[in-house]
Amino acid sequence: MKHDWLIFDLDGTISDPKDGIVRSFNYALQAFDLPVCPEAEIAAYIGPPLDQTFIQLVGSHDPDLIQQLVAKYRERYAEIGYRENRLYPGMAQILAQLADAGQYRLGVCTSKRADFAEKILEMFGLRERFEFVSGGDIGIEKWQQLAELRRDGVISQQAVMIGDRAVDITAGQRNGLQTAGVLWGYGSVEELSQVAPTYLFEQPQQLGQL
Repeated sequence: MKHDWLIFDLDGTISDPKDGIVRSFNYALQAFDLPVCPEAEIAAYIGPPLDQTFIQLVGSHDPDLIQQLVAKYRERYAEIGYRENRLYPGMAQILAQLADAGQYRLGVCTSKRADFAEKILEMFGLRERFEFVSGGDIGIEKWQQLAELRRDGVISQQAVMIGDRAVDITAGQRNGLQTAGVLWGYGSVEELSQVAPTYLFEQPQQLGQL
């Protein structure tokens, strides 16, 4: 199939956000006298929406507590956390290659709030590569973001959703899109294989195969 849109997840796909996310999660937990979590435990949840991760970390569905934890997390993330982010090696080059080829239009669909995503892309000098940034928020699933983009005619049925977690792949599949799983982020081979993406890439340079 000829693709016209390449839709990228952000965290774990374009850049590695681990330091800022881990530190901001523990900042929020400490603020409510809750036990901090090891880096590896939090890293396993990078990708899904914040409220879902806090529910898992604290073992509570109390909406007031979860909302307060998310607000405290964002307090630190907005000031410091978004800057504690590293671009994956080779990512800037492959994005330039894909954009300059003239065959594709590029966009971002992330569970991260849009203003944070914009700041991160601007920090890396990548914002101009993307025609839009679709950001999430509490209570919004990624498949719903893609559905809105399809409904509004922003992207077409020939778009490819690219991401490192199963949620990225299933979001694309639910909207009838082809998908590409990437293995340099936080989703394992096992996790991605279980949801059967159209493509599975080990290095950013392989995105050129699209």
